[in-house]
Amino acid sequence: MGEQQVAPTPVAWGKEIGAEEVRGLPLRTYTERPRDVAGLLAFADRWGDRPHIVQGATVVTFAGLRRAAETKAAQLCADGLRPGDRVLLLGFNSPEWIINFWACVTARAVPVLGNAWWGRTELADSLALLKPSLVLADSRGARSLPDDVPVGPWVCEVPDVGGTKPALRLAGAHHEDDPAAFVFTSGTSGKPKAVVLSHRSLLAGLHMLLHITRRLPQQVEESTGDAGLHTGPMFHIGGIQTLIRAITVGDTLVMPAGKFDPAEALRLIEQWRIVRWSAVPTMVSRVLEHSEVRNRNLTSLRSITVGGAPVHSEFLAQLRAGLPGIEPRVATGYGLTENGGQATAASGKDTTERPGSSGRPLPCVELKILDPTEHQDGEILIRCPTQMIGYFGVDDSPIDDEGWLHTGDLGHLDEEGYLWITGRAKDMIIRGGENIAPAAVEEALAGVGGVVESAVFGVPHPDLGEEVMAVVVVENGLTADDLARELRPRLASFAVPTRWRIEQEPLPTTHSGKIDKKELAVEARAELAATKGDAA
Repeated sequence: MGEQQVAPTPVAWGKEIGAEEVRGLPLRTYTERPRDVAGLLAFADRWGDRPHIVQGATVVTFAGLRRAAETKAAQLCADGLRPGDRVLLLGFNSPEWIINFWACVTARAVPVLGNAWWGRTELADSLALLKPSLVLADSRGARSLPDDVPVGPWVCEVPDVGGTKPALRLAGAHHEDDPAAFVFTSGTSGKPKAVVLSHRSLLAGLHMLLHITRRLPQQVEESTGDAGLHTGPMFHIGGIQTLIRAITVGDTLVMPAGKFDPAEALRLIEQWRIVRWSAVPTMVSRVLEHSEVRNRNLTSLRSITVGGAPVHSEFLAQLRAGLPGIEPRVATGYGLTENGGQATAASGKDTTERPGSSGRPLPCVELKILDPTEHQDGEILIRCPTQMIGYFGVDDSPIDDEGWLHTGDLGHLDEEGYLWITGRAKDMIIRGGENIAPAAVEEALAGVGGVVESAVFGVPHPDLGEEVMAVVVVENGLTADDLARELRPRLASFAVPTRWRIEQEPLPTTHSGKIDKKELAVEARAELAATKGDAA
């Protein structure tokens, strides 16, 4: 086997779309397209010594990223990593996270994006499912790992760009339907599910977004490239989309040094002349409400992409007041991890004229509504080349025999093809952009001594969109503080309920004998609304 380097030769990124059979399914896809995510690393040569990753005092150039990723890949291969091996990345946003991701891809391994907020139980379940060949974890993640897990170095050397290139002795390249990454989703069963995304999936999603924004590689001049503020976790599908887009178009990724802080976000926007910001509405609202917003120069900010929730008229009004002129360049969309990310997009006039809409389908996406009601609402179905291969280790799939992904979300399409989301069929809680399965919280509560039964659901929150509420029947005098303390090692921090109702009597049930969660949720929301009314 000879030396393998990712060649910087151009790959066609076409605009023509045709029908193609993919894994036996008829899908719309670009006829000229890239087919290997590893090839995107070659774009680093195009951007050279420009800053690519910024966090605190650390700045990694594009050239430095490629050298570091190839050096780390060579190290991992020398230590026994083989093509196709699964490598769990467990850490918060950092230059090391990004370098380790590209190192895995370059070594032909499959990065598995662990949620750095997992509790020990969720981590143990995921390790048992995946049985990774290697775990790369930052200092916090490493403290949660069992002793018998194979752990590699998290730290990455950024070598001199002019030094000798590492020899990567690898055969062949990825096929576009090979697994490219595993991304976890909460699912509806409670435990995290590992969504297997192919190279085709990640690249098709990138291709569509670059196409509609006129940023295909052949359209991007070498002098261009924006500074973008990235405040979401890299281990979510939106983080991967941001990461591969940035290296392709030459963007600088600026990341906060730790937990999101609106004051730090304001400082970074001013310091780095941030042009683009991708965030959940909660983060944008907190920045606009911060006392320093009037004292910072935010005129560089030209585009905000909002994920995790539709752009409603109240949010646009807040933007008008806090960032005059930004409203026409607010973008949003709809997607899910099982679909490999975004399926629809809305921007510019769409968000202004149709606030609350999730936009129209991306170029290769087919949408339909299953069994619409008389009001045209029904379950949203998606078919496109970005969809997952499946859940790892799970036979059950939401993709039917005709290739339609059953999302579990409810909505309708208007006469002009715009999608409107009207509900979630499976009652997933979305807290500040994080998906929380009520069943997972109920399962954790069931393991606490003294808990008789529980019901978990989301209630409105003015900042986070929703927060987690638990109604729990207890014995032995357990309090809400006791329960929260018991849950913290078992659940991700955002999944621990912040509102509680402690009961001693059995919870109401439906005719079938199940706990009537709907009745409890209606009561709780009414009480909250009344409390707010009294406060006003």
